[in-house]
Amino acid sequence: MSSFNDIISQKTPVLVDFKADWCGPCKMMAPILKEVKDHYKEKLKIVKIDIDQNPAVAQKFGIRGVPTMILFKDGQSAWRQSGVMQANELISVLNAYV
Repeated sequence: MSSFNDIISQKTPVLVDFKADWCGPCKMMAPILKEVKDHYKEKLKIVKIDIDQNPAVAQKFGIRGVPTMILFKDGQSAWRQSGVMQANELISVLNAYV
C-alpha cells in the first residue's frame, strides 16, 4: 500500500478511478477520463484502481460502489464522487483543485 500512498502524495493532484472489469458504467468512464486527461495534460494525474485486484486499497477508502472517483491533493482526499460524470461536469468540478 505504500506505493499507492507515494502516488497520491505527489505535488500534482491525482484523480483515482476505482473501477472493476465487470462494471458497465466503469467502461463508460474510460473515454471520459481520457478527455479529462487530455484537457489537463501534466496538471493532473489519473490512476485507475481495480477494486477486485486491490481490495485493501478499496476497503481503506470505503469504496462500496464503482465507479468511484477520489481526487487527492497533497496526499489528502479533496473530492469524491460515485457514478458516471460527463467530461465537462468533471472538468468543472476539478478546476477548483487543479
